[in-house]
Amino acid sequence: MGYPSVDRRRLLAAAALGREAGVPGPAPGDGVPVRAVAGEIRDVSPHLVVVETPEGQEERLVIAPSATAWNGGDTTPADLPIGARVIIRALHEGKVVDRIWAGITRITGTILSVEGRTDLAVELACGPHRGRRTVTVPHRATGRLQVRHPRLEPGYLLDAIGVRRDGGCLALLPATSQPPYPARAVPPPPSAYAGTQQRVSGTVTWSDGFDEGEQGLAYPMVERSDAGCPEAEVSCAGLPYLAMGSLVQVHNQCTGRSANVPIVACGCVAGRFCDRCVECGTSPRGRVAELSPSTFVELGGELVKGCFNAHIGLG
Repeated sequence: MGYPSVDRRRLLAAAALGREAGVPGPAPGDGVPVRAVAGEIRDVSPHLVVVETPEGQEERLVIAPSATAWNGGDTTPADLPIGARVIIRALHEGKVVDRIWAGITRITGTILSVEGRTDLAVELACGPHRGRRTVTVPHRATGRLQVRHPRLEPGYLLDAIGVRRDGGCLALLPATSQPPYPARAVPPPPSAYAGTQQRVSGTVTWSDGFDEGEQGLAYPMVERSDAGCPEAEVSCAGLPYLAMGSLVQVHNQCTGRSANVPIVACGCVAGRFCDRCVECGTSPRGRVAELSPSTFVELGGELVKGCFNAHIGLG
């Protein structure tokens, strides 16, 4: 998903502005380090899991007795199937499994069509870089989803947590409350962004539209010509314009973890959600960034919960 030469763009921008380029990665002193491991399960037992990473390397991780797993619902790590695509939260120098998410996916976009009476087939527009996607809302999940997404109809936004199954995708849980407005009617931001403002607070979410294991974020307020994204520059949050490749310091207010994360994509879909995260207190309205799953996990996020309250600034 990322754009080419992101690192080079960051270095050139820093040189042009006469400032330090900054270094991507977690801030020191954030407590026990958290490492995200992404890949495919090659072997699993009650005490050990072997994962092949996207680079073709083999990771052998010890499973802590207290470790938990999710595969469309809570399960035990040893019951995960061989071949499952997973994201693992690992502690103790990144070698001990604390939590595994198997086959997890996030369905975020504008509803184009809804078909069916029991199981629903929903087609979404997920932005120019992610294209269209058709997902199934199984009958057993429809009621739970519609509690927070009452308008499953064309033109409105959908944001759900799901699981990949048999080459398709099932939407199972609402990731947020559905905005009451159509996707093309995003409320305007507050008065013009103040250049002296050092930090902007809001909701940070995740998306699986990144390359597996990628570290980076999608940001709504990038110039359309810079990102090649005609749907950019939309947000109800008072965000400054930033260039592709810029480092953004993301601070998770729920866990206290921080990291410098590069902008690798246009966040045009995230910018259409003027919602709040209520994981630890209530965030101001507006999604300020959309992280890759690995970055989200390493900052202390829970993939099934879908968001955390954050403030961001230039890294």
